[in-house]
Amino acid sequence: MTTPAQGSRIPEGALYACDNSKFGSDGKGRYWPGAEAWFAWLYRTVERYGPDRCLWALAPDQPFDAASTLTESLPWLARIRELGIPAAYAAQDGCDAPGLMPWDSFDVLFLAGSTEWKLGPVAERLAREAKARGKGVHMGRVNSRTRLGIAEWFGCDSADGTYLAYGPDKNLPKLLNWLDELDGRPSLVGGTQPFGTPDPPSRTPLPRGAPGSRALPGQAAAMRSQKPPPTGTNAPAFPTSRGPRARTR
Repeated sequence: MTTPAQGSRIPEGALYACDNSKFGSDGKGRYWPGAEAWFAWLYRTVERYGPDRCLWALAPDQPFDAASTLTESLPWLARIRELGIPAAYAAQDGCDAPGLMPWDSFDVLFLAGSTEWKLGPVAERLAREAKARGKGVHMGRVNSRTRLGIAEWFGCDSADGTYLAYGPDKNLPKLLNWLDELDGRPSLVGGTQPFGTPDPPSRTPLPRGAPGSRALPGQAAAMRSQKPPPTGTNAPAFPTSRGPRARTR
């Protein structure tokens, strides 16, 4: 995971995702450079590391405000796609109101918002709908075994947090144990889980060429990889057992 504020160097051969710093490490967006500077940074990043290795880029959003997020994101989603990479849209508290989810305009649903909302039934329903539509799902601010399990139960392909950034030598073995536990459990759909028993997501196939029907770049390779994520960035990835490694807030 990389952001305009980090200036992280992507290791050779590694997949990457691009957050926008609107939330930021301080939770207040202090490192947001402005929309034009952000897009210039994104363009340079994709040019340097290639679109095929990019899991997604998150459009500018307004943390915890669904209506303002829609207004900020809409002008940029198509421009992100024009770079040849998947566009991610930040789902915020209240985004289930009519007209606030531009499903056809993005490829990855980014579960942002408040902690209570992110772990609640609306976020779960949206995550399952995104998967049924053939889109990727990412959850941010995942820094515990319980929350990682919830992210997987929702069907998230990836999650991120700062857990490894603070004490990687101590916390990496713990994180790998969490992933081993998740990998060893039955499939989420129809499996026995400690977080309730929601209805299985729809398995109706999308028509060929439908929005979001293509796989994310590098997704198959990421799902096959069993190597731990690189720890050289400020916001290490917390992959679920279901898919590509990436970061969320």
